[in-house]
Amino acid sequence: MENKNKRAGVKASRAPFVIADTEIKAGTRATVEIPVAKLYTHTPLHLPVEVIHGRRDGPVLMVCGAIHGDEINGVEIVRRLLRNSALRHLRGTLVAVPIVNIFGFIQRTRYLPDRRDLNRCFPGTETGSLGGRIAYLLRSQVMENVTHIIDLHTGALNRFNLPQIRAELKNPETERMAEAFGAPVILNASLREGSLRAYADSLDIPVITFEGGEALRFDEVVITSGVRGVMRVMRELEMVPVKKGPKAPRKRSETAATSTWVRSDLDGIMRPVAKLGQKVRKGQKLAIVADPFGESEVAVMAPCSGIVICVNNLPLVNEGEAIYHIARFDELGEAEKAMDYFRSTYESEVAEEVVPVHPWDELQR
Repeated sequence: MENKNKRAGVKASRAPFVIADTEIKAGTRATVEIPVAKLYTHTPLHLPVEVIHGRRDGPVLMVCGAIHGDEINGVEIVRRLLRNSALRHLRGTLVAVPIVNIFGFIQRTRYLPDRRDLNRCFPGTETGSLGGRIAYLLRSQVMENVTHIIDLHTGALNRFNLPQIRAELKNPETERMAEAFGAPVILNASLREGSLRAYADSLDIPVITFEGGEALRFDEVVITSGVRGVMRVMRELEMVPVKKGPKAPRKRSETAATSTWVRSDLDGIMRPVAKLGQKVRKGQKLAIVADPFGESEVAVMAPCSGIVICVNNLPLVNEGEAIYHIARFDELGEAEKAMDYFRSTYESEVAEEVVPVHPWDELQR
């Protein structure tokens, strides 16, 4: 059956918005529970989707989290986003999917029960693997109704990502969203086969990925940055009114030319030296790795100049294990300015009703 939204050019309007055979009238919001599968106990699982359908025409923005089930910062970002009072004046439609990988979320794991990575299963098939079926469900029931996407992620287990945007910037609309988000670093990242980003790009849907924090941990700075970033994108798309007050600098971010992972050359215990968000120069000491008795000790040096955008928080490392991620810039000085601006503003962006889990005292220059 032809999708009613697609007949309207996938554009929200005063007509009802249709998702998973459910109609949401203009000026209303609704929670749609899309059946996914069942547990061993025969307990049904559903994909929860919150839809806010504005009274006026506008974009259809999907914001989704936890496509990797242990990346919980995105779930909290979506929760707080849905409480934002600016949504009372929404133009267009917001489609919020806080938990895409329901199975992984329940089990506190990145993967599905069959160990597949859901973010490598798109576009999926109706009769394929579990990952393929969930990917098919999301794209056929949700993604193909939208005009823009923000995909929320964190670093992997024990790896903490600096707030950053990853996007393929060939699409001008994608670039506009990436710059509007306002994370200090933008990585011009190529598309990975089977990912949500790659499939959205094949539909010509502009999509950006927000990375911040680490798996199974809340970080208040990351969460607040994520909520503020989504709202900035919505303002850029004219979905919500422009925020009153002093205007922030138009350029909050700097785009990295490329990035480099730094790996340990020794099995042992790592003592980090360089901090998250720090500017480093080629040849600068990043960390020290030693055996438990201290008889052998190796310094890990930066292979290039750049900004540290990921740190391995687990001191126990194996040879070849990634311990730092450095973003490289054509204009390192401009990237440092973006980091300085981020540092100077993140405390004022922390939500008043929440006590920070830990302030970023580690954000050193």
